[in-house]
Amino acid sequence: MPTTRSLHLAAEIGGPPRYDAASHIALARLAERGTLDFVTFRDSFARPGPDAMAVLARVAPETTRIGLVPTVTTTHTEPFHVSSAVATLDWMSRGRAGWHADVSTTEAEARLFGRRPAAPAPALWQEAGETADVSARLWDGWEDDAGIRGPSTGRGPSTGRFTDRDTPHPVDFEGTTFSVKGPARVPRPPQGRPVTVFDATTGPAARAAARHADVVYVRASSPERAAALRDELRRAAGAHGRDPDGLRVLVALTVDLGDAETAPGPGPESGPPLAGHGTYFRGGPVDLAELVTHWYRAGAVDGFHLTPLTPGRDLERIVNGTVALLQHRGLFRTFYPGGTLREHLGLARPANRYAPRGAGAAS
Repeated sequence: MPTTRSLHLAAEIGGPPRYDAASHIALARLAERGTLDFVTFRDSFARPGPDAMAVLARVAPETTRIGLVPTVTTTHTEPFHVSSAVATLDWMSRGRAGWHADVSTTEAEARLFGRRPAAPAPALWQEAGETADVSARLWDGWEDDAGIRGPSTGRGPSTGRFTDRDTPHPVDFEGTTFSVKGPARVPRPPQGRPVTVFDATTGPAARAAARHADVVYVRASSPERAAALRDELRRAAGAHGRDPDGLRVLVALTVDLGDAETAPGPGPESGPPLAGHGTYFRGGPVDLAELVTHWYRAGAVDGFHLTPLTPGRDLERIVNGTVALLQHRGLFRTFYPGGTLREHLGLARPANRYAPRGAGAAS
């Protein structure tokens, strides 16, 4: 059935560790050619490989429109530094940054820092949510007109200063495991607040996501299950005083597109099967397009986050096969209508909580 909602697609470009910038840049450019909303780069303290934030900061000047979302582990990490790094990526990419908040759960990872033992999952995700909360407050700490001054900007008389020192607002935030006084040292990012992403696979993560996320990943083996998870998250967001329409729920799939297309199953509602527990898809690009089409037209999801099993091979097949077919069907855009990640996702630029009432966009 026809729909007026926008379909959202994102892809992981990490995969096995690679230490050359060219390979990551090439994958991001490929995803950008397919007009995907954003690319992600997974990271954790438990895996070897380059730092996700640094990699996507290198990718930023080599791309123009695609969103850039590194994983940021909030456990053992100072929230003030997290907010500064994400805000800097948003400035360097001209408003295309997001961050995927994750936690560190093992004793081995805790020993890397020598600070404290691993905490239970509910406590870790509460801390992740509080990091998202204080980051938003820090980003709001600079008002939107508190940036560059001078003749070259047309934003006021030259003062010889990069920022207005009278504007920053301290946050004085007290969390369960940290406190942050502020203010931020990076002016308010171009998007106001870079896009916050949570993986809602577990209950504690889902609770944090409902309070703080702009984009949420879920895992489901059927469109009915995906729709139920999406409804639960939207209800929970509403219970926290948020507009549920400000939340994008994406089904997370690991995709292996090395196979030939499958033969159609019986009945009009059948589609290519999901393997395992609903996190793994194996088939061909047309198969994947059929699945995306069916689930999306059923109203089950806002889109998909795709992790290619073999990034170089599978991302090319996603862009040139799956995405091309979805575009032909009129389900996915053929160009970027805006320049920021929030615009790609159809999300408003949040109003600054410190601005006078009525100023700026609604949050």
